Amino acid sequence: MSRIKTFNLPDLGEGLTEGEILSWLVKVGDTIELNQPIVEVETAKAAVEIPAKWAGQVQAIHHPEGTTVEVGTPIIAIDTDPGAGPLDTTSSTTATPTADLPTPSAASLAAVELAPAEGMVEPGLIGGAAPGGRTAVLVGYGPRTTAAKRRPRKGAVPAQAEAPVAPAPVAPQPAVTPEPVRNGNGGPVPGGLVLAKPPVRKLAKDLGVDLRTLTGSGPLGSITREDVQQAASGSVAAAEPVAVTSTATSAASLGADREQRIPVKGVRKLTAENMSRSAFTAPHVTEFLTVDVTRAMKALDRLRGRREWRDVRVSPLLLVAKAVLLAVKRHPMVNSTWAGDEIVVKEYVNLGIAAATERGLIVPNVKDAGRLSLRELADALNGLVQTAKSGRTAPADMSGGTLTITNVGVFGVDTGTPILPPGESAILAFGAVRELPWVHKGKVKARQVTTLGLSFDHRIIDGELGSKFLRDIGDFLADPEAALLAWT
Repeated sequence: MSRIKTFNLPDLGEGLTEGEILSWLVKVGDTIELNQPIVEVETAKAAVEIPAKWAGQVQAIHHPEGTTVEVGTPIIAIDTDPGAGPLDTTSSTTATPTADLPTPSAASLAAVELAPAEGMVEPGLIGGAAPGGRTAVLVGYGPRTTAAKRRPRKGAVPAQAEAPVAPAPVAPQPAVTPEPVRNGNGGPVPGGLVLAKPPVRKLAKDLGVDLRTLTGSGPLGSITREDVQQAASGSVAAAEPVAVTSTATSAASLGADREQRIPVKGVRKLTAENMSRSAFTAPHVTEFLTVDVTRAMKALDRLRGRREWRDVRVSPLLLVAKAVLLAVKRHPMVNSTWAGDEIVVKEYVNLGIAAATERGLIVPNVKDAGRLSLRELADALNGLVQTAKSGRTAPADMSGGTLTITNVGVFGVDTGTPILPPGESAILAFGAVRELPWVHKGKVKARQVTTLGLSFDHRIIDGELGSKFLRDIGDFLADPEAALLAWT
C-alpha cells in the first residue's frame, strides 16, 4: 500500500460546492496526528477547521492561503509512514501552479495514492473505527449528491497537482500530539504547537479559548479541561449577539484613485443573495411598538441576584426571546413558512439571533427553543454568542431557522425594518433601552423605554395577526412576572 495519501477538500454539507482556504494550520514537514486540525476553510456559511484523515508527515500543500477550491480538489498530501525512508521523486514539495512544472517520475507516481472512494474506509480514518474503539466523524464525508459548480477564473489554466517530494529520512515517531514550543521557563510560546486531547480542543473551541495562550497543568505540560474552563471563566464577558462588524479586510485593495474594492464572497455573498431574494419575493410589512420595560429591567436585576443565576450572563435579550417564544404559543401561524400552494406551520421554534461578524451577517439559531427553561435558554444564547464571536458557528447551526430576533439596540439604534430570512415569516428588531420621560400612573416620570419593530410576510400574517403577536410581546416585556403567571 502506498504511504503517500492525497487529502481532498471534503463536502461540508448544506449543498456547498467550494471553499476558500483561510489559513493552513500545518506546514510541509510537520508531523500530524489523526483528527488534528490542519486547515481553516471558509464556505458560504461559516469558517470551519478540517481535521486530518491520517497521521503522518505533511509532504505537500497544493493550494496557498486565499485560494478558492472546489469540493473534491486535492489540497494536501500526507506521508503515512515517514520512517520508512525517502521516496524516489523529482517534483517540488508544494503544488503551486507554474508554467514549468517538473514531470514526476514513474516511481513517485506509483507511490501516490488518492483518498479511498466513498464507502471504502480504512481503520482509523474518519468515519471508521479509530484507536480506542471510538468512531471519528466529520460532517460531509458521505457521498456527494450534487455536482460542483465551477467558478470561472480569468486566464485560468487547469493546474496539475505535483507529486510530493519526501524529505530526508527521519526516525519513526509515535502518533501523539506534538509537544508545545516552550520558553526558558518551561511555559508555552504563543503560536507554538499545543499538547491537548481532542475533547479538550473541542471544549476550547466551544468556549472561544485559544489553546496557544494557555500553560498546561497536565502530564508533559498538556492542557486539561480544567485549564480551559478556568481560562473561559476568567475571560471578559461576551458581548451582545450583534457585534460591531470590523471594516478592515485583508482582501481589500486601495487603488491610486482612493477607491477601496472589497471582493464579495463567502458569508457576505450568500447573505446578499438571500436578502435580495427575500426582499423581492415576500411582501414585507413592518409594525412598531414602544414599550415601558422598567419592570422587565428590575426583574433582570432580581434574577441576577439569585444564587443559581450568579454565574450566568443575563441580558435584556433573554426576556425578549422568552416573550417571542410565549407569543408564538398564542399565535402559532407566525411560526410558519410559505410553500407556494400551502402554508407549513411549525410546532417547534428554531429561534435565530442575527449576528454581525467580521465575515458578514450570520443567523445561528437555538434548536427547539420553545422547550427550554429560562435558564436553559440563557445558556443556549450565551453559547451561541461565544461561538459566533469566534467565527466557529457550524453550518448546521445556521440552517432550519423558523423565527429571528435582531438586536439593533446594542448599536444605540431605536429600531429598524429588518428583512426576513428566507423561509421565515417574521423577524423582530429589538431596539435600545433608553431612559425617557413617560406617563406612568398619570404622572410624567423617567422610565426605561424601548421600541420593537416586527417585519412579517403579508402572504401568511395579516395586519390583525401581526399586531396581536407584537402586542403580546410588548405586554410580556412591560410586566414579565405577571405575564408568566397568566400565560404558563
